[in-house]
Amino acid sequence: MFVDTHAHYDDSAFDEDRHETLMRSKEYVHFIVNAAQDLKTTDACIELTNTYDFVYATCGIHPHNANSYSEDVMEQLYKRAMDEKVVAIGETGLDFHYDFSPRDVQIKSFRANINLAREVKKPVVIHSREATAETLRILKEERINEVGGVLHCFTGSYETALEANKLDLYYSIGGVVTFKNARKIVEALEAIPNDRLMLETDAPYMTPVPYRGKRNESMYLSYVARKIAEIKGMDYEELVELTNINAKRFFCV
Repeated sequence: MFVDTHAHYDDSAFDEDRHETLMRSKEYVHFIVNAAQDLKTTDACIELTNTYDFVYATCGIHPHNANSYSEDVMEQLYKRAMDEKVVAIGETGLDFHYDFSPRDVQIKSFRANINLAREVKKPVVIHSREATAETLRILKEERINEVGGVLHCFTGSYETALEANKLDLYYSIGGVVTFKNARKIVEALEAIPNDRLMLETDAPYMTPVPYRGKRNESMYLSYVARKIAEIKGMDYEELVELTNINAKRFFCV
């Protein structure tokens, strides 16, 4: 049994069989954290938590949707963040690969989401793509170590992990670790402390080998766990138990 620390079961990819997929996932997980991307998906995530007792939610603004940021939206998110099944703020951060929102707006939204996390005393789920230096700079300036944060879908370098360790960050690893071109994350795992490591699917995305290209779901976490255990030279069951303990600690579940 796993903890899937990051999924998007509200995604339209699950519209035809969401209930069946979640009930299948229930056989493989202790709980799932369904990550929001804006106000609308925050409501969808919370709705899932009301239907499925093993699903928890985040609330926040994804960098792709940073244009939706406003003081009014943050006030609405604050109200939702008080829900007992909302366990973190996010996913939020910076995405300089797609730049769907202007970078200055992404930064403003990112800082506002961190401040929200500080207010409600819940950790931050961080999205960072092609923005490593800026992300780490902001996290340092915002004293993320006082709030708590996880680098979601971490694919950074050994050096990035060393810098992130100074900020007491957690790392959530997904299907990318099973890809043939995953050299960086394989090396980075050497720098990631065992007590900061968690598993995720990012479903429906990032499906691990041998199912790469298909829709992802929580039952495939075993492939991620086995690969990480192999890289770290750990027993598979030990790795699973370790990541479960870390996830429960991080999300206070």
